[in-house]
Amino acid sequence: MAKEIPDLVAEARAGTGKGAARQARREGKVPGIVYGDGKEPQPIQIEFNSLLTKLRAGRFMSTLWNLKVEGQDDVRVVCRGVQRDVVKDLPTHIDFMRLHRNTRVNLFIHVNFENHDAAPGLKRGGTLVVVRPEVELVVTASDIPEQITVDLTGKQIGDTIHIEDVVLPAGVKPTIDRNFVIANIAAPSGLRSADNEETAAEGEAAEA
Repeated sequence: MAKEIPDLVAEARAGTGKGAARQARREGKVPGIVYGDGKEPQPIQIEFNSLLTKLRAGRFMSTLWNLKVEGQDDVRVVCRGVQRDVVKDLPTHIDFMRLHRNTRVNLFIHVNFENHDAAPGLKRGGTLVVVRPEVELVVTASDIPEQITVDLTGKQIGDTIHIEDVVLPAGVKPTIDRNFVIANIAAPSGLRSADNEETAAEGEAAEA
């Protein structure tokens, strides 16, 4: 299933330059610009509190947004830069890049783990250690997966899950070439302690 693209509401900004940007900020807005796709750059402004909420929610720059400006067609954009106040660390300007529906873009996609009950290692008290709760993938703007799924069926204590163990949607690939780790099944603390004691005992016996 394609990931639903969230809306980002903005207003067209009449002027450009420092004066117009300062005016937008006085009105409680964050000035910005939308560029790319062979079209003229478009000055915009976004309501400050709404933008701040989205920025604090995380993954803002790795999200594909449906930019809505009254009187204009919706356009798909990704954020390519947020300027912030050096003292307050609050947004003062924002840049977006337009995308075609068939544009390939790098986005972080959530990793979902399923069939915990079918993993012998977890039944024995092992712990699922998630190394990457999200994975950066190359996806098509018109068909973004909601998540990728890791099947834990049959996983034992000590097993490691790599990206090549995951079936990715058609046309989707990782941005990293190597076969990186997504998660592993760690032994429960009691079992680790017992193993350490057994190893120590074997070592003492060998020395004797």
